[in-house]
Amino acid sequence: MSLENRRRMEAVFTVALIFCSAFTSGVQGDSLTILQAPEYVSFQKGDWPISGEKIPDMVALTMGFSVQEDLSWPGLRAGPLFQRPRANVLVVVRGVDSLALPQSVASYPLENPVPFTLDSVAETVHTLFAEDTPVVLQLAPSEERLYMLGKANAVFEDLPVTLQQIRARLSQDGSVLASLPLNSLSRNAEADLLFLSEVQVLHDITALLQRHRHLAKDHSPDLYSLELSGLEELGRRYGQDSSQYQDATAILANVLQKFGEDLFGLYGDSAVVEVVTVKNFEVPLTRKSRSILESKQISNPGSPYNLAYKYNFEYAVIFNIVLWLMIILALAVIVISYNLWNMDPGYDSIIYRMTNQKIRLD
Repeated sequence: MSLENRRRMEAVFTVALIFCSAFTSGVQGDSLTILQAPEYVSFQKGDWPISGEKIPDMVALTMGFSVQEDLSWPGLRAGPLFQRPRANVLVVVRGVDSLALPQSVASYPLENPVPFTLDSVAETVHTLFAEDTPVVLQLAPSEERLYMLGKANAVFEDLPVTLQQIRARLSQDGSVLASLPLNSLSRNAEADLLFLSEVQVLHDITALLQRHRHLAKDHSPDLYSLELSGLEELGRRYGQDSSQYQDATAILANVLQKFGEDLFGLYGDSAVVEVVTVKNFEVPLTRKSRSILESKQISNPGSPYNLAYKYNFEYAVIFNIVLWLMIILALAVIVISYNLWNMDPGYDSIIYRMTNQKIRLD
């Protein structure tokens, strides 16, 4: 083989390696994993990517709610109209692109990982089931961000919210420190304690729901949205190749698997549990928080943040219907009044005409 042909083969082989590595890195990016789902919520297995901004619409559709724009994503099929899950649990894990979850229903690549919230879904749940007071819990322990609505105010009032409360909970009875294999993780390091605090919150949520099992038997759907960033802090502190990061990833995968199985069982196998793993969001996530002690008398009951009512796209249609109906009714009243005013009772009214004939006959 000549030297020129050998160089050509080496160049082709190099290009093939680059292509394979690029393809592999694209597959192993951020992901959406369906951890648990009932049989009537059908997720199709495949590599169909879903955008981060479409995840709230996907959650709304799984709960049987309508969305403003159709979700053209083949991963979710239409289910029965009168059979919907009792709860939806979404866990966002920041700082890792994928987790080795032991069992899952399906997994999909996540593209365009922009920050998203389930505020629209929470408002829909509160609006449609206001009398049933469903459980709505949105929590991010690392940022001490908490929003609770409905029965969640009574159930999770003892849930530690601030990092100081959670770290104090780690030293109490029933702490996860007694059951977790910490390995290289330390009980004194700040980054390690942040990660362990988030694991403790997952454990406490399950324990509180097991204590209030009646919540899973009502007719109103419940919504849980949790954001965990302990792995992101560990990767920033020790590096993603460190033993602390690897041990924490393995612990979190097992904890989330058990967390999903416990909630799925508490709701009678009628809950959807999703896990979103995001290495980095494209823009920082900023949200408003609301204390559980805040007054409930707000101007807009459908909005958890005391905001103005959202613009409805059907407003123009409703406005035109009401406007032209009022105009038609006003014109009808004017025409009828004019005819009645100029009416001759002897000739135009059958009542007076019959009366006059009867008088003449008598």
